[in-house]
Amino acid sequence: MLETLTLREGYFEDPNAFRALADLLQDVFGIDIGLQSRFGGPDPSSMPFGYFDGAGRCVANFSVFSIPLFIKGRVVKAAGFQSGAVRPAFRGQGLYRDLMQRAFAWVDKQGFEAGFLLTDKPELYHDYGFRVVPQCCFCGEVTQTVPADAEAREIDLENQDDVALVLRILADREPVSRQLSVVRQSEMFLLNAALDPQIRLSYLPSFNTILAWKLRRGTLQMLDIAARQIPSMSEIRGALSVPHDRIEVFFPTDRLEWSGNARVYDGSCALMVRGLQPSDIPTPSMLSPMADF
Repeated sequence: MLETLTLREGYFEDPNAFRALADLLQDVFGIDIGLQSRFGGPDPSSMPFGYFDGAGRCVANFSVFSIPLFIKGRVVKAAGFQSGAVRPAFRGQGLYRDLMQRAFAWVDKQGFEAGFLLTDKPELYHDYGFRVVPQCCFCGEVTQTVPADAEAREIDLENQDDVALVLRILADREPVSRQLSVVRQSEMFLLNAALDPQIRLSYLPSFNTILAWKLRRGTLQMLDIAARQIPSMSEIRGALSVPHDRIEVFFPTDRLEWSGNARVYDGSCALMVRGLQPSDIPTPSMLSPMADF
């Protein structure tokens, strides 16, 4: 069946091809990446590799994008692998393996230092040099609050002024952690917020900060912080003014002036790395869920 398919690379400038990929991911995973059109479109660094049939359907895809990471106090030129999917009728023909090999070769040629992916099937990637990176979240008791000049307000992603505000802050943020964090990445932050209705984004005007968070059974779950200078935990809690009796933080807490007990993160997907050893990444640590890809 390969002779009836067309290989396309770097096709995001073609809106019909991007919609075909969005249809593939919606059909296979139930994920609507078309939401990115509300936030400025897909990541311009993305390099998709896909097979298309004669009707223009994307039947298989594997994409790469640039995701510079701050690891142990230095910037690492890293690539992220995402949007890997094959329609059921086209499985078992080696399409996925072919696209992965093309993507890995492209990343190596571009001089990326490391590659990362998230998967619920880590065993599929061991032969390509990927290893699981252990992740931990941080749990602890509430701290004293520092009164804020102004209380937080909720961000509405249907409001273009609010979207513009989030984008401005993301573009000028400092890494949320010196240990493990994205340097700058706005597309996945906004898409993850739009895909999960439980995620709340709040603007803390006293600190010109965006906080991504959830509240579950009295526990404040902090997912990410975007700011030019990260406020302390006490300052954040004072501005947020949300009743809670415990705290969980889903990124390293070295900038928060607060520490919790590390707990193994039991998410649905494993973080895997290629090009670095898992031991090159500090432990305990965790990549913010707002960077999930």
